[in-house]
Amino acid sequence: MLAIAAAIVFAIAFLFSLLGTSIGISTTALIALGLCLLALHQGGIGTASAGGGAPWRGYRRTRR
Repeated sequence: MLAIAAAIVFAIAFLFSLLGTSIGISTTALIALGLCLLALHQGGIGTASAGGGAPWRGYRRTRR
């Protein structure tokens, strides 16, 4: 989920950079925010496996 938010922040920063507009926050700050969100995602914060994970995790197929 945080990776999606980071992608949106990067897209907004890219559009602001192309258009040369500003909303009171610089594109550098938006890029830093996107990198922070990506770092949190890579660290495991905000992942969907907080509950029990996927039901197929830990499943071992036995040979017959």
